[in-house]
Amino acid sequence: ASVLLCFVTLTFFLGGFPAWESSRMWSAVLLCSVYLLVLLGNWTVLAIIKAEQSLHAPMYLLLAMLAVADLGLSTSVFPTMLRMLWLEGREISSSTCFSQMFFIHSFTDIESATILALAFDRYMAICHPLRYSSILTNSVITKICVAIVIRTILFQFPLPILLTQLCFSRASKLTHPYCLHPDIIKHADSDTKINSACGLFVLLSTLGLDLLFVLLSYLLILKTVLNLATWRERLKALNNCISHVCAVLLFFIPMICLSMMHRFGKHMSPQVYTFTANLHFLAPPILNPIVYSMKTKVIQRRILRMLCQRGVHKSRAAIFQ
Repeated sequence: ASVLLCFVTLTFFLGGFPAWESSRMWSAVLLCSVYLLVLLGNWTVLAIIKAEQSLHAPMYLLLAMLAVADLGLSTSVFPTMLRMLWLEGREISSSTCFSQMFFIHSFTDIESATILALAFDRYMAICHPLRYSSILTNSVITKICVAIVIRTILFQFPLPILLTQLCFSRASKLTHPYCLHPDIIKHADSDTKINSACGLFVLLSTLGLDLLFVLLSYLLILKTVLNLATWRERLKALNNCISHVCAVLLFFIPMICLSMMHRFGKHMSPQVYTFTANLHFLAPPILNPIVYSMKTKVIQRRILRMLCQRGVHKSRAAIFQ
């Protein structure tokens, strides 16, 4: 009964932003602009993939899945950040915090698994080009996407349930302006060994294995590329991987640093935590659409066509006025 009481009455105070009155408004405007860029970039990619028949192919279906994951992740993170800056609301209830934690970690896992699927796509395209179209069909990609969602739910669903079994005797200030599993459990007054072990198991079984298989796929790709006859062929093959390599680096490097800091960097500065976490959650949703748009000529042409059509419509409207 006492544990249940601790859970029901629990509140957390979000951290991560210094209380500088002079800069809060500008930070809110900047953050709101970043969120709008995330929405614009990822919705544009989704709209183009849907509208362009030639993009109804395995790689671009996975790219659409990546855009959905970026939208979900940013929408899970941004509301509490904007609420802190606009309304100075740092307090968050336990149920809201645990729900936000579930969605943040779930969309993170979906993005990680999608990056792995894209790595397999690049491996098949470079190492087995003749078998690519017969193995990676649209129906296979659909099954992969469903499997990614099922895996995510199975691994992430127990974490918030286990948190409800912990006792928090006081309202605690979190490190970030959003709720993360390692950040929550370190404020518990009861034993957190099961929660820590479960969290570490989920991390290694999802993001850890994904990273391992991504690295393995690139070792095989590199081996195939080095066996090509000419440098031109090698550069052409590697050029097909640049966008995906950027996505891997943007996602996994901050994630690894953040995970290590939560578990082993207990005496590190809070500003370092905040910067690394914000980089991990904000950089990929902003930059992934830009990176893939720059390397995909069909998406480039579609964006230019949309901009030109909008410019023509504006010119005609000005003439008739």
